[in-house]
Amino acid sequence: MRARLRTYFIAGLIVFLPVAITFSIIVWLFRIVDSFLGWALPPLFGWAFPGLGLALSILVILVIGALATNVLGRRVVGFFERLMLRIPLARSIYSATKSISDSLFLHRRAAFRTPVLIEWPRKGGIYRLGFVTGEISGVPEGRAVSVFIVATPNPTTGFLVFVPQAEAKPLDMSVEDALKIVISGGIVATDLRVVPAPGPVRTAAGEDR
Repeated sequence: MRARLRTYFIAGLIVFLPVAITFSIIVWLFRIVDSFLGWALPPLFGWAFPGLGLALSILVILVIGALATNVLGRRVVGFFERLMLRIPLARSIYSATKSISDSLFLHRRAAFRTPVLIEWPRKGGIYRLGFVTGEISGVPEGRAVSVFIVATPNPTTGFLVFVPQAEAKPLDMSVEDALKIVISGGIVATDLRVVPAPGPVRTAAGEDR
């Protein structure tokens, strides 16, 4: 009986934990975003309703985005950025958060084209998962590719290596699946199937080399 209860508990825990954690994080994020501008609603309307702060925040973000896409708006944003970078404490916080947001929504995600395996930090069966971001010339081996090695579990940090093209083994998986492996620390790892030669390595410019 005790063994059966233990089996039931572990099976229920496996199902319950991901749902509970996901729900808790969503509720936590909802409350944070809703509180950004939700505090201003009671003085204006005399009452507060959960979700109005979130809706108002989304509206403000859309307005800021619309302004930031025109010439005048970009000048205002540039002025604000220069101002934030001159404030000692705000400079560190702003530069870090901007780097993360840019990495998630702009150039870095778009720059990832092909997940590859490289032998690193030494040859002999030790591999690292990276992403091809471009091609470089001038190395002793001739043609090489630049590979960004994403850190675990934070995909916004890592380091850059230049690898001879023949030693960067393209993987038969999407960028999203490869990122899941890195972020999870290998927990969700699947088969790392290498594309059979001569599978091309796609550079950041979208060219097959």
